[in-house]
Amino acid sequence: KLEDQSDVVLRKTKDYLPFLSRLCLVATFLEDGVRMWYQWKEQSNYINHHWNCGSFIAHLFVIYNLFGQIIPSGLVLARRYVKICVGLLFGVVLTQTIGYGILF
Repeated sequence: KLEDQSDVVLRKTKDYLPFLSRLCLVATFLEDGVRMWYQWKEQSNYINHHWNCGSFIAHLFVIYNLFGQIIPSGLVLARRYVKICVGLLFGVVLTQTIGYGILF
């Protein structure tokens, strides 16, 4: 009986599960990209203060992080250029690790 019920649930949700799985994988990137937008000033001030690189470079860093997370995440959800977008998201993680002084 339980097996029959699970089969019914799986048949009803099989069209939605791949999208929900991809959404779970990129949710952190989407949230971080949106946070970049709402905390623009704080993010750019932190990078400028941490690296003493000037506001222009700090703004470029925030722009890279914003668009480098939102656009590839959206494309992964749409199943377009997935391998390239995953590489871009990995690049953002590496850049943030260095930029925010997480590793060093």
